[in-house]
Amino acid sequence: MTATLTQRPEQEHERATGGRRAPIARACRFEFVKLLSQWRIRLLVLACWIAPALFVAGVSQQSTLPVDTLFGRWMLASGWAGPLVLLGFAGTWALPLLTSVVAGDVFASEDRLGTWRHLLVAVRSPRRIFVAKVVASLTVLLLLVAGLAVSGTVGGLLVVGDQPLVGLDGHLLAPSDAAVSVLLSWVCVLAPTLALAALGFLGSVTLGRSPMGLLVPVLVSLAMAVAQMLPLPVAVRVALPSYAFISWNGLFTSPRQLGPLLIGIVVSLVWAVVATALAYVLFVRRDFTSLAHDGSGRRAITVGVLPLVGVAAASFAVVAATTSATGSGIEQDKVQRSLATAFAHLYRMQTDQLNRPAVTEAQLKATASCNKGSTRVAAEGPGNDWRCVVTWHLPGVEATGQAIYQLDVTPDGRFMADGDGPKEVNGYFLVRTPDGDAPNPLWQFDGNVELLDSTPKG
Repeated sequence: MTATLTQRPEQEHERATGGRRAPIARACRFEFVKLLSQWRIRLLVLACWIAPALFVAGVSQQSTLPVDTLFGRWMLASGWAGPLVLLGFAGTWALPLLTSVVAGDVFASEDRLGTWRHLLVAVRSPRRIFVAKVVASLTVLLLLVAGLAVSGTVGGLLVVGDQPLVGLDGHLLAPSDAAVSVLLSWVCVLAPTLALAALGFLGSVTLGRSPMGLLVPVLVSLAMAVAQMLPLPVAVRVALPSYAFISWNGLFTSPRQLGPLLIGIVVSLVWAVVATALAYVLFVRRDFTSLAHDGSGRRAITVGVLPLVGVAAASFAVVAATTSATGSGIEQDKVQRSLATAFAHLYRMQTDQLNRPAVTEAQLKATASCNKGSTRVAAEGPGNDWRCVVTWHLPGVEATGQAIYQLDVTPDGRFMADGDGPKEVNGYFLVRTPDGDAPNPLWQFDGNVELLDSTPKG
């Protein structure tokens, strides 16, 4: 019955156009123009291409920096830190909101306006309509993400300059290397953005006129962000698309931590493909002749949710079987190794800034010994109670140097090291650099613990 009714407008269109269907390119262009004709989409495009530059430029001129955000403490030292600070914010808030506005309403708007019959008469193919709407939405999203990246980068470079960037293990990235890493970081977050967009398509198709379709990407992103903050097994958190929003930080270590990043991208793309396929199946099977259609009902919700739960379970099983990571992934030896590596790189930087005799990381032989305040407490897992003692040697000096650090390690592996003496090594004091006075690089710094071991289980 449904097929017969939906064929009638197609037959009318055949008589009017000589039996020719609208080309897919024309349908995509029509949907793209229709999206850009909406005032909220135009406002978003304008905001994404202007606001980030103003934000980065404004923050880079302040004396108080967002040190609680990755690379926030380096915004006065390098123009490449600005787009990374913006990327951290975008992955949590901006990109989920953008996908909700663009992808979460692209199908539901036709239900609210009652224009499906007119669209079918013009295009004559539900399949082409679906493809056109998906392509147009993704094109707009790409335009918005590109605006965020370009605007934030331009703002940082114009205000601060093309200076080297301190990585998450303390080593300096040359401006060219920093540029490549920043570009790759923004490219990598396209994968989880596609996953959220696919969930938006699925919600828009499934929920019909209901405004809840708009909230699907935001709610799912918020739930996944909360999961990343909980002390869940690392394999569970890596198996969620949201992990790709934070695993780009592995691009700023030497060597690069590509394993978790690649897993996050693959998981995100699988979610994107599955959610889009589910939305397609539900869309082409719906009854377009019913003006009272208000979503596809309980069966559609079940069909849309259960496969994604299966994808999440399968991803967790694959990650757990192919890696040796257990628990939170934050282990004593990993923390000690990451802290010692970052300290050695930053000590060399401090030596250069203070015009002392040059020293290499190999000569320092820095090591770290960490615990969680007591030998009776297992030294593993996130928390702000990590206490570490870093030991190093200077060439030609018999005495061994030691410095104490308090570490706050978050569930995603990021840690902030706060120097606790001796003052002349890791206390607060200003260092004169060619670009102006800067805080002692060994005072407070960020680091990254690789949560997921890439070594297969024996």
